[in-house]
Amino acid sequence: MSDHWYEDETGPMVRPYTVTRGRTRPASEHTIDLMSQIAAVDPAGPEPRLDHARSSLLELVRRAPRPVAEIAADADLPLTVVRVLLVDLVEAGLVRVSAPATHEGLNDPELLREIADRLREL
Repeated sequence: MSDHWYEDETGPMVRPYTVTRGRTRPASEHTIDLMSQIAAVDPAGPEPRLDHARSSLLELVRRAPRPVAEIAADADLPLTVVRVLLVDLVEAGLVRVSAPATHEGLNDPELLREIADRLREL
């Protein structure tokens, strides 16, 4: 039996709202930014039973910590669905969310002018 829960030719066999149990937003106050880093955490006790969508996301994260946008792309799921599922995994104690790295000085007007000038040269 295939590990896919979708057909390559026809798309998902299960609609995203079914995967999230009808939720369009995470059930809790967790904030997951597009560039938030998601990392797997070893569960304190026995790992809870997960459906296919959640276990697939967990496997992606276990390979290496990655940003939410990359997880959504790799899972071929809409970003809103991935956010809901990731919060479920956070609440189950299986993943950790870290704020995206900030780069001080990227809003510097001089730097932005320099970038614009270089782009015009291309």
